[in-house]
Amino acid sequence: MFDLVRKHTKVMMSLMFLLIIPAFVLVGVDGFSRITAKGDAVATVANENIGQAEWDAAHKNEVDRIRAQAPNVDAKLLDSPAARYMTLERLVRERVVAEAAKDSHLSTSDARLARELQQSPTIASLRKPDGSVDMDRYRQLAASQGLTPDGFEARVRGQLSSRQVEAGVTDTAFSPPALADVALNAFYERREVQVSRFNTADYTSKVNPTDAEIEAYYQANPKLFQAPESASIEYAVLDLDTVKKSIVLNESDLKSYYEQNVSRLSGKEERRASHILINAPKDMPADARKAARERAQALLEQVRKAPDTFADVAKKNSQDAGSAPNGGDLDYFGRGAMVKPFEDAAFAMKKGDISDVVESDFGFHIIKVTDIKAPKLRTFEELRASMESDLKTQQAQRKFADVAETFTNGVYEQSDSLAPVAERLKLEVKTATQLQRKPAPGVTGVLANPKFLAAVFSPDSLEKKRNTEAIEVGPSQLAAARVIEYTPARTKPLAEVSASVKARLVAIQAAELAKKDGAEKLATWKVTAPASLPTQVVVSRENAQTVPAPVLEAILQADTVKLPTWVGVDLGPQGYAVVRVNKILPSPVPSGDAAEQGRKQYAQWIASAESQAYYKLLTQRFKVKIKAPHPSVTAGLEAQAE
Repeated sequence: MFDLVRKHTKVMMSLMFLLIIPAFVLVGVDGFSRITAKGDAVATVANENIGQAEWDAAHKNEVDRIRAQAPNVDAKLLDSPAARYMTLERLVRERVVAEAAKDSHLSTSDARLARELQQSPTIASLRKPDGSVDMDRYRQLAASQGLTPDGFEARVRGQLSSRQVEAGVTDTAFSPPALADVALNAFYERREVQVSRFNTADYTSKVNPTDAEIEAYYQANPKLFQAPESASIEYAVLDLDTVKKSIVLNESDLKSYYEQNVSRLSGKEERRASHILINAPKDMPADARKAARERAQALLEQVRKAPDTFADVAKKNSQDAGSAPNGGDLDYFGRGAMVKPFEDAAFAMKKGDISDVVESDFGFHIIKVTDIKAPKLRTFEELRASMESDLKTQQAQRKFADVAETFTNGVYEQSDSLAPVAERLKLEVKTATQLQRKPAPGVTGVLANPKFLAAVFSPDSLEKKRNTEAIEVGPSQLAAARVIEYTPARTKPLAEVSASVKARLVAIQAAELAKKDGAEKLATWKVTAPASLPTQVVVSRENAQTVPAPVLEAILQADTVKLPTWVGVDLGPQGYAVVRVNKILPSPVPSGDAAEQGRKQYAQWIASAESQAYYKLLTQRFKVKIKAPHPSVTAGLEAQAE
């Protein structure tokens, strides 16, 4: 079938054009995205499916968000089955809450939407120096999420409505101080204990598996001793830097760019100002704010009559503790350093001017500009290098879409080699050996990209040795690969892994011995206490000492009606623990501030618990079903072993 498509590319493109364009006209871009986002259902909410494509898109957005905040985060953690499943659970929760908002007829007004967008740091970053929003960048922001501006605003509107659902539960949670104190005292209760450990490592010398046992374990667990599949590939990468190298600039364009941008490129203008601040936060009562404004107005009239007294008036009256001792002096600052109303006023004034009363989130300001430091204009030759870089980047960004289309079509139409498209676009064809489905530790860039690796190991790529499609591996970065050699996964022969098999079996048998010995000691000590036990320690949830988490939970859950009491804890691969609980100690009585902080924390726990209970109720009401399998602990351990 693919051969037929390749032989009749132009015909197929014309046919697809005739079919797709009317679809866009009928349903629009957002509607088309919703239709194509279905795919196989991975969950259902209110009898509506959440498709695999929607899950993939949501996880990609989540990964992009996390990487933007923490660029050094391990890519393997972000694309693990557990991380992907968490994204699906979040997606389901968002859909459930949205359904609840719809069911309760909750909506968001235009005014509320506008206020939310105005307060958003993301939208604030799109503002021009004059305060207006750069609509081109706003459209790019929406497009980066697969939306039109209307679709983006509809999403924000929906999120605000959903918040009303959750706020109705969390904002009404109630926790009386007496109840909080009782619960916190029980939660932070301390216990005097003696812990005897039976560590697996102490029993390894007592076990020596036979050759028959080693072979039997090897035969029963072949997945633990597999060599993963691997591939040797050649690949080519198209990015913005590659396109920039092909651009030749016109001297007249450089000079025109210099004339239009010399002020900006020479540096930022700085201003020095002093101010008198009368505090008036937004939540101050209206009468108090009015009085604060009147006081600021009176001080303004005073300094306008005698401008030379500005510093003295600031020292005596300004409520900005940082600048008042210096006569209100704020030193030099550029744009973006002050709150916007203050900045707008300061940069609109001349040296020596005194402003009207300026209102900001902090209160009311009277501003005096004391100096203006304008940058020295740099010459054309001084700025040539930076201007060439800027212009090449701009032209490369405009040209990239056309070059990307050439790259995409080239790797598809001449699918048996990357050389033709690489030669045409002046790209380097690189090679990589022993590539696996999961990136090797320390590998970054293209060879660590999950989508790229998935394309390399796709059936069409492995079986027919054809070029992969052009994969977007980063902003303005495409890559394609072709498999040169493929080695399927195989179980390593016993002779090659016998030491590893034996080590695993020794650990298992030693853990079993430790557990057996510990359980026997527990039974004996319950009847006759030993002559000596480890030193007594006091443990609690706040101070676990060196006690492992499972042991601590067993200690705190032990029946203390009759003391001392004994508890046995199976620690799995780490062995076994026997605990003697000797005494219960009340939690320390917190001071006033600490007690109040504890009560607030408890109130948050109550609110969270009520929110979770309400969400569980909603999942039943809207018939939620997650069809994707939950990543099990066993699967995670097998993946680590491989």
